[in-house]
Amino acid sequence: MLKKRDLHEVPVLFELMSHPEVFPYVRHKASTTDEFYFLTKKTIEAEENGELISRTILDEYQQPIGTINLFDIEENHGFLATWIGQPYFGKGYNRLAKEQFFDELFYTHGIETIFMKVRKTNIRSTKAVLKLPYVALGNTIYPEIYQKVNQSEEIYDIFAISKEHYLSYQQFATIKADADNEVV
Repeated sequence: MLKKRDLHEVPVLFELMSHPEVFPYVRHKASTTDEFYFLTKKTIEAEENGELISRTILDEYQQPIGTINLFDIEENHGFLATWIGQPYFGKGYNRLAKEQFFDELFYTHGIETIFMKVRKTNIRSTKAVLKLPYVALGNTIYPEIYQKVNQSEEIYDIFAISKEHYLSYQQFATIKADADNEVV
């Protein structure tokens, strides 16, 4: 479902990113395929330098359908940015990709908190975030982060996923699955 970024996927991802329902919400926008090659190369280099973590989201046929990234990593915290191509909206890829990425971040990379900044006007992303049972609205819990991303005006809501909440959710889900599979 996830793989490290590479330059071979650029043409497909560029086409998906260019869709008008996707493009406005992509953090690193590119107007041309060449520009997207450049941005992807810079992303790969930044990951090699420990500045970010970036993965390509794949469908069940191993075709690229979007990206998921952790940017601005400081003190075991970072900001999540995800986009999925329009033909794949509403098919469950977003949640699956997030959970696989969160497993990697918390278990392998030692991340403690994942922040998501979502435009208050982006209803689709807000609804997707609120479906995640381990997410907390961070506007008042992390006021310094909220103020940092809304310096001039309040454009974004901040959502937070702590390692503790995520692992508690995973543990509960495992216990529930085990209970559901018990033979009586």
